Amino acid sequence: MGRAVTVATCALNQWALDFEGNLERIFRSIDIAKSRGARYRLGPELEICGYGCSDHYYESDTLLHSFQVLAKLLESPATQDIICDVGMPVLHRNVRYNCRVIFLNKKILLIRPKISLANAGNYRELRWFTPWNKARHVEEYFLPRIIQEVTGQETVPFGDAVLATKDTCLGAEICEELWAPNSPHIEMGLDGVEIFTNSSGSHHVLRKAHTRVDLVNSATAKNGGIYILANQKGCDGDRLYYDGCAMISMNGETVAQGSQFSLDDVEVLVATLDLEDVRSYRAEISSRNLAASKVNPYPRVKVNFTLSCSDDVAVPTCMPIQWRHHSPEEEISLGPACWLWDYLRRSKQAGFLLPLSGGIDSSATACIVYSMCHQVCLAVKNGNGDVLADVRKIVNDETYVPEDPREFCKRIFTTCYMASENSSQDTCNRAKLLAEQIGSYHINLNIDAAVKAIVGIFSMVTGRTPRFSVYGGSNRENLALQNVQARIRMVLAYLFAQLTLWTRGMPGGLLVLGSANVDESLRGYLTKYDCSSADINPIGGISKTDLKNFIQYCIENFQLTALRSIMSAPPTAELEPLVDGHVAQTDEADMGMTYAELSIYGKLRKIAKAGPYSMFCKLISMWKEICTPREVASKVKHFFRMYSVNRHKMTTLTPSYHAENYSPDDNRFDLRPFLYNTTWSWQFRCIDQQVSKLEKKEGVSLVEDVD
Repeated sequence: MGRAVTVATCALNQWALDFEGNLERIFRSIDIAKSRGARYRLGPELEICGYGCSDHYYESDTLLHSFQVLAKLLESPATQDIICDVGMPVLHRNVRYNCRVIFLNKKILLIRPKISLANAGNYRELRWFTPWNKARHVEEYFLPRIIQEVTGQETVPFGDAVLATKDTCLGAEICEELWAPNSPHIEMGLDGVEIFTNSSGSHHVLRKAHTRVDLVNSATAKNGGIYILANQKGCDGDRLYYDGCAMISMNGETVAQGSQFSLDDVEVLVATLDLEDVRSYRAEISSRNLAASKVNPYPRVKVNFTLSCSDDVAVPTCMPIQWRHHSPEEEISLGPACWLWDYLRRSKQAGFLLPLSGGIDSSATACIVYSMCHQVCLAVKNGNGDVLADVRKIVNDETYVPEDPREFCKRIFTTCYMASENSSQDTCNRAKLLAEQIGSYHINLNIDAAVKAIVGIFSMVTGRTPRFSVYGGSNRENLALQNVQARIRMVLAYLFAQLTLWTRGMPGGLLVLGSANVDESLRGYLTKYDCSSADINPIGGISKTDLKNFIQYCIENFQLTALRSIMSAPPTAELEPLVDGHVAQTDEADMGMTYAELSIYGKLRKIAKAGPYSMFCKLISMWKEICTPREVASKVKHFFRMYSVNRHKMTTLTPSYHAENYSPDDNRFDLRPFLYNTTWSWQFRCIDQQVSKLEKKEGVSLVEDVD
């Protein structure tokens, strides 16, 4: 009867400008799709060149090599008898577009440019591409010679059109178009399109996956239809981790779900679905049918091909499934671990080095590396040959098979506790015990000799010796002495990263891991060029609150009992002298605010777009049960002073895994000045005036301006 269609979508771990590897992964996905009976295959956004090419999109080489890869795909027997939908940049009439190129049996059917470009947060597509603003309009695109020689075509349709096969109609969306308020699938569905496709380059953010799933399901809940979503996965060269989650939905329900985090470079979902289910679903929605009778039609590209077979009565079709979402703690365990694995294998280094202080942040980072080792061993156990080949290159052993995460951790992970006279025995013991439980190669060293040497040089030159405040020194002296310790640790971390494996008779070097969380970066509670300065930071986009919950997750799921004492200890930098052998310095006292408050400030500043006055106005309501307006004003002012004084530190922030939408990453996500008027005189005066009005209204006696 020709009603059961078999379609495939995929999640591919593409890498920016890795045309060789990208082509190989595309071929593998097509082979898998065909072997499972699919007649249509959808791939991620810009999969040929990789999504994260950034300013390389300006280069003619990127366009040239993309067409060379397309030619390889077109001429290959592997792409015969299946509609292939691939993504690449295309220059049309000297304008660069983000496109889908859809082809069948050596003929390009349609080049469909992106209509709504992503241009917020981490995305800058308007920098490199132009949106196609000609709705339901198609032009002739003149193919380059290397494509003409394969297809025999001189021109192909370019624009906003849909494909009409002999049994159904398909319409394409590209990533952001699903999130737009006027998504194309609405009008396409009214015009009789039954299968919607979406090729995405959508990155992971904690607690985001359900939003994407809900959008896909809602796309067909009101209008009926089949929705197929493909997505990039992995680290393709920068701070983002694309989290797969390829899926297929019909009539508002998920029928196929891909993994969100895995080490598989190629994952293909195939589903067989009954078109009559779409037609009968739409038949009873009278409001939809009334709107459909008035819709402007899309240009249709006729395709002499079917997605079904004529005798399909007995063909089983897919049934709805319940989507399983990861908890935030699972997301932290898996997402950054997969990102680290991609970075490690693609950088061709031999492992990681982490300064392990015995505190929550560095311990959480160590646990993420341990989780990575778990994922690697599990992938090898499940027969992933790519992962095994990468492992053997990293450890320089062609016969090695990772079976025990602790044993693998010993080979690729070095932890280092850098003690000073201000360090406590408690943190030393915590770091050592955690290292033993995860299996890392652990080093204990003391930095006092280096600190004394640096301070000694200063004293010899100036004739003055700085002192800590507890010994009568000024705040400037106190801070300078703390910073010397912190910066020496960074220098030693890189020295040991370069030479530790050499001392062990092993080849290669180590990547240095940072462990400053998103809240400390926002407040600027870190020393510029201390151990927060590293090659990469897997927790730089994660809040202290989420990290504490993750630590508890690791206690329960990895049986890392050493974390219990780390959880119960107050966070401390241990840079000031001990008092009676115990730590007197704590992070929250130093910062003048709690980590819980910092998370709130961060979300209001970035997500709610609040300046000092707006933040004050929101917080007097949020905190009305615990703070007076004057106390709220004092807290807001202190935060903005500290944030603006320390903003310059964000310009050198270690590249971090992006996990929170209030990240202060200065690279491209949070674009702000780094030289502020830190008095905020106008803004703070507005706050003072509002405090006075509120106190006058409540009958509170007025005092001088708020601190």
